[in-house]
Amino acid sequence: MKRLEDCLLYGILDMGYVRPADIMRVMSEMIEGGVDILQLRAKGYVQDDVRWFAEQIHPVTSEGGVPFVINDYPDVAADIGAEGVHVGQDDLSVEQARKFAGYRTVVGKSTHSIAQAMAAAADDTDYIAFGPLYATPTKPAYPPIGTQDIRTVHEMIKKPVFCIGGIKLENLAAVREAGARRVVIVSGILQAGDITGYCRKVKEMLG
Repeated sequence: MKRLEDCLLYGILDMGYVRPADIMRVMSEMIEGGVDILQLRAKGYVQDDVRWFAEQIHPVTSEGGVPFVINDYPDVAADIGAEGVHVGQDDLSVEQARKFAGYRTVVGKSTHSIAQAMAAAADDTDYIAFGPLYATPTKPAYPPIGTQDIRTVHEMIKKPVFCIGGIKLENLAAVREAGARRVVIVSGILQAGDITGYCRKVKEMLG
């Protein structure tokens, strides 16, 4: 299983973009393309559905050595033995998520400012998602924060920081130049005609 510190490309299997019937194909193409860590985000689905999706996904990610993270449902993560769980600012605390998911489970948290990132780091979060850098339909309620604070947040926080929000191949070079080391890409990957090829190009740029 890849170590969190070695993960550069964070892919999200967002069920707002992927039909349930396509989960296995899309996930397999993402892994083949080199996604280092994979999250299941299934907003609007009931918990039993999330558990069913996760049960299909986890054996494949495990075989590929890709850590599997579940958004919002630490008890589901515990039930299937997922490697991680991800929470937002308005979800369970990191401590609560770790309690439900198990103390060996990786816990990540979404942050939208340097202050929130610092608070999450102090909260014993294992990794931090920082953004949205650009406007994104995935998080319409959050205004984009831009790229000017990327270098600062990396200097202040030694844990893995994954920049997120509207990042695509077209702007990845600019995000990297602003100081990003790791990125989360959602719609760029999931809407690509060639998901595997898209991921490979991203990995090449991340070095």
